Amino acid sequence: MTYVIAQPCVDVKDKACIEECPVDCIYEGKRSLYIHPDECVDCGACEPVCPVEAIYYEDDVPEQWSAFTAANVEFFDTVGSPGGAAKMGVIDADHAVVTALPPQAEGH
Repeated sequence: MTYVIAQPCVDVKDKACIEECPVDCIYEGKRSLYIHPDECVDCGACEPVCPVEAIYYEDDVPEQWSAFTAANVEFFDTVGSPGGAAKMGVIDADHAVVTALPPQAEGH
C-alpha cells in the first residue's frame, strides 16, 4: 500500500508535499508529481499539506481518479527506483493518463 497523487495535482505541482516527505519519494514529472510506491513508507506526512487535496491513501482514491493509482506505479517503469527524488530533478515525462488530459485550471 502507498499514497497516490491524483488529478488535482496536474498542472499545479504545489510541492508542499515534497518539503514534508521524510524519505524523498515524491518525484516531479512535467505536469504532475508522483509518489514512488516502493520508496514511500506510508507515513502520511504529504497528505495534509496538499493545498489541492490531490493525495490519497491507495485504498481511498476517489473512483473518478482511480487510473492515477496505476499511473503512480507505472510512471516508475522507466524511471526505476533511484532512491530519492532530489537528485533526479524534474523528469521530462509524465504518465499517459496525465499527458492525455487537457490543461488543468488552477484551483479546480
